[in-house]
Amino acid sequence: MKTDQELFYKEYVRREHSTFRASYPAELSFYTAIKTGDMNKVREFMSPSIIEKEGLGTLSDNPLQNLKYHVVITIAMSARYCIEGGMDLSEAYGLSDLYIQKADRSKTPAEIEALHRDACLDYAGRMRLFRKRRVRNTRVAKCFDYIYDHLHTRITVAQLADHTGLDPSYLSRLFKKETGVTITEYIRTQKIETAKNMLAYSDYGSAQIASVLAFPSQSYFSEIFRKHTGMTPLHYRKAHARETGLGRKSALGPDM
Repeated sequence: MKTDQELFYKEYVRREHSTFRASYPAELSFYTAIKTGDMNKVREFMSPSIIEKEGLGTLSDNPLQNLKYHVVITIAMSARYCIEGGMDLSEAYGLSDLYIQKADRSKTPAEIEALHRDACLDYAGRMRLFRKRRVRNTRVAKCFDYIYDHLHTRITVAQLADHTGLDPSYLSRLFKKETGVTITEYIRTQKIETAKNMLAYSDYGSAQIASVLAFPSQSYFSEIFRKHTGMTPLHYRKAHARETGLGRKSALGPDM
């Protein structure tokens, strides 16, 4: 049975790609999910599929060609975001060329839909592996996966130890050696990064974000957020809105 936090988290993801909120910030959130290798969120963004999504910009009077243009935009943007995230230039552009050529040869909307899904998940999957390759120890990499998949819950060292089959004290030392930070510090940082994303790309308030990310209270969340960012959640939202132009419609349309 899903917890309230998990349901809120799913609702946040769903609202981010709702056709009624097809905005530039939502697109940024989608491409950020690809760049960080967040496979679950990428899948959430792709429902409904590109052929069912309302509000796509008209780039061609031919419906099939219009879909192809939108998929090409998505592939090109995914490549650039993954390069920002550390993907090798030749790998990113090689994938881009491959998928764009496949799009050009596609004959039906169903082929375009499958190609769009495969390309986005391929880029996200490679970025997820890239993130784990930076850590030599497979147990620590396994911790990364668990943490990213359970940010809506309270994650403890004991849970990670059970997940990896290691003694909690040994896992803590191993994690610090591999990453340079403690498990608690790493979890807290990832939750704050997610909170920053939610403040920038959704209308959830601090209390709801604190609940979604399983902070014990709104005041504690605000305190930790300020320590990490140097500003309150409200000030961060206002500052980020000025930088990205929240509410402005994307010229490209909702290509997620």
